[in-house]
Amino acid sequence: MRNKKQLLIEQLDQKLENFKNSAMVLVPSKGWVNAIRTSLNMTRDQLGTKLKMTKGAIQKIEEREASGQITINKMRDVGQALDMKFVYGFVPNKGSIDNLISVQSEKLARKIVMRTNQNMKLENQGIGDEKINETIKDLAYEIKREVRKSLWD
Repeated sequence: MRNKKQLLIEQLDQKLENFKNSAMVLVPSKGWVNAIRTSLNMTRDQLGTKLKMTKGAIQKIEEREASGQITINKMRDVGQALDMKFVYGFVPNKGSIDNLISVQSEKLARKIVMRTNQNMKLENQGIGDEKINETIKDLAYEIKREVRKSLWD
């Protein structure tokens, strides 16, 4: 039976699925606002009129976007003025939130088991590689199922 956390993870992964292809899109060097505005053959004055701003303010918007210093709200405003919808999201490097949690769970489990085994070896009570790997797998499963906060330490 899936627990509530697992269900939330699955739902989030479904939402993020739509963003996977966007990870392949390269942001234009001068930013999206400049690229779209110039592709539409729109001047800064014209975009400024739509946003009730000056040409200089539009230039600042383009510069801020290109340098990563623009707000999400400002990008939404510009998108609306361009008759476009501004969207943003995250694309997990590991393919999904579930995979991200699996990798982190395995790392944490390995750290815990290896530290414990090291202490046991000092007392001549160490366990073999097969048992270590089985223990790591079991502990990783438990950590993932609980989505422990310690996963991110």
